[in-house]
Amino acid sequence: MNVVDAHHHVWDLSVRDQEWISGPATAAIRRSFGIEELTPLARAAGVRATVLVQTVCAVEETPELLALATADNLVAGVVGWTDLTAPDVAGSLAALRELPGGDRLVGVRHQVQSEPDPHWLLRPDVLRGLAAVAEAQLAYDLVVLPHQLPAAAGAAARVPGLTFVLDHLGKPPVASAEPGPWARAVRAVAAQPNTVCKLSGPVTEADWSTWTVAGLRPWADTVLEAFGPDRLMFGSDWPVCNLAAGYAEVLGAARALTAHLGEEERRSVFAGTATRVYRL
Repeated sequence: MNVVDAHHHVWDLSVRDQEWISGPATAAIRRSFGIEELTPLARAAGVRATVLVQTVCAVEETPELLALATADNLVAGVVGWTDLTAPDVAGSLAALRELPGGDRLVGVRHQVQSEPDPHWLLRPDVLRGLAAVAEAQLAYDLVVLPHQLPAAAGAAARVPGLTFVLDHLGKPPVASAEPGPWARAVRAVAAQPNTVCKLSGPVTEADWSTWTVAGLRPWADTVLEAFGPDRLMFGSDWPVCNLAAGYAEVLGAARALTAHLGEEERRSVFAGTATRVYRL
């Protein structure tokens, strides 16, 4: 089965620092990672296309990612960044599309998880920006913490013309808690018909050294039940996943977690949903 990896990153520390990996816990990934390192891993795993996702809220990064997409045919789409609160979001998005690789822009993301206001997504200026993303026919990736999921559901309800893509299952507390409160919140997001979810990141939300497929299953089953396979997409979260597991191991875990699904349902999770949502 051909696979679309709907979520990975690259970064070059000689170009720009990545402050979020500055602590000792993330020392293993505090180096530069380029597409040339991912390509053989992806090809060996049967991945035919990927979606490259922004890592920092900097206007300079997205043009770099778009240019990279033009230089490597593995990258089929880019989820970039723009300031949603700026007065001319539509103009900024149009300008990105005029750049080399601009046709690969498929979505926008902001590090909402770093915003101190749990209701940041519901601010009038942010909602106005989200409406501009919808008008541009792009998706919006949600990188949020569990306590921000209610605002994510509210934003999806207020901007029904925009497809919201929940990254990393909404970052559930896999290592330390039962699914209860997170599960209720993520089901409220899934209740909005314009939402989808990425089966990405659970290994790094678990205990990095002792995680098991069985331990991930309650969390994966929750999003499978809430969203359904046709609203779920696989993402490796490489190279962040390296903190807990290698590329092939992450894909293997996702396949194990979905092994009970029918063939067409698995095609949706591993290629169809991402292809449709991101218009790859």
